[in-house]
Amino acid sequence: MTSDTTMINRRNLFAVTGAMAATTIAAPAIAQSYPEVKWRLTSSFPKSLDVIFGAANVLAKSLSDVTDGKFQIQTFAAGELVPGLQALDAVQTGSVECAQTPVYFYAGKDPVLAFGTGTPFGLNARQQHSWWFHGGGREIINQSLKKFNAIAFPAGNSGTQMGGFFRKEIQSLDDLKGLKFRIGGFGGRVLAKLGVVPQNIAPGDLYPALERGTIDAAEFVGPADDEKLGLHRIAKYYYYPGFWEGGAMMHLVVGLDAWNKLPKHYQAALEACCELANNNMLSKFDAMNPAALIRMMSQGTELRAFPMPVMEASLKAANELYAEIASQNEDFKKALESYHSFRGDQLLWWQVADFSFDNFMVRTKGKS
Repeated sequence: MTSDTTMINRRNLFAVTGAMAATTIAAPAIAQSYPEVKWRLTSSFPKSLDVIFGAANVLAKSLSDVTDGKFQIQTFAAGELVPGLQALDAVQTGSVECAQTPVYFYAGKDPVLAFGTGTPFGLNARQQHSWWFHGGGREIINQSLKKFNAIAFPAGNSGTQMGGFFRKEIQSLDDLKGLKFRIGGFGGRVLAKLGVVPQNIAPGDLYPALERGTIDAAEFVGPADDEKLGLHRIAKYYYYPGFWEGGAMMHLVVGLDAWNKLPKHYQAALEACCELANNNMLSKFDAMNPAALIRMMSQGTELRAFPMPVMEASLKAANELYAEIASQNEDFKKALESYHSFRGDQLLWWQVADFSFDNFMVRTKGKS
């Protein structure tokens, strides 16, 4: 790993958590308070996606540093132990102690889990983080995960994602009808209402599927990862924004049995290292995305914004989908009310502060 995996040493993390031993305690006493713990982590992502999978290594390395190597987590990429979409199942059965995965992958088990990562027209990265810690999100999602004998901690975020690569321009709603689009989850269900035919394809299979014409378009994350997949070499038009993922939160999902066996200071250290991984992933994507986008545009990629009628129709379809699920699922209804109420307050504040500042700075780019 690069230096960002060692950006925080044991002494610094003591200060972050405030929950470890005081520095005046003799070294032998500290060592005795550190039992040997060895966990296995299965990720939902391949090693080739080095920013996302790398966050699991950042977490494991910092946790080892802060515990003098006593708390070790061995990381495994998707497919090495179990397929990526079975990470929660592996935690639930106790096959592994923890998993790096976005919990919305398991919305088919419980639609409430969609809110843990983010829903179409939901929250951006900072807002999602705020809802989790200060808007009731943590309690809502972990209440759902109890059914699967698990608990989750934020351990990464992609930021707002791109809308994907398309072979043809999307100029109207008619262009969506029959479009075979690699998109899953709630985003796929929303666009299906507009005539899109969602396709659930693993990252490693996206390039050949788009090349052969099996699909007409594909979305994944953003420039840094999309460039690695090579989609810009096949499809010319790169659309934005990925309104179905305004700030996709990743998680460390831990088995409750394994979590409850940890000493309290290990629990505190693990939570602090998850937060380190969370911030590192988001900041690294922010650093890498501009250069990746410029490189792809220099090779012929053309940026396109989704037409406003497409955005508005998608928002209407999303609200219809939420209403349908809420009418049949009381827990989802409560989560939806919490999430959208928080979003309303955030948008009011964002309009006053961040949006007005960012909008001005974008318009004056190059003048300062």
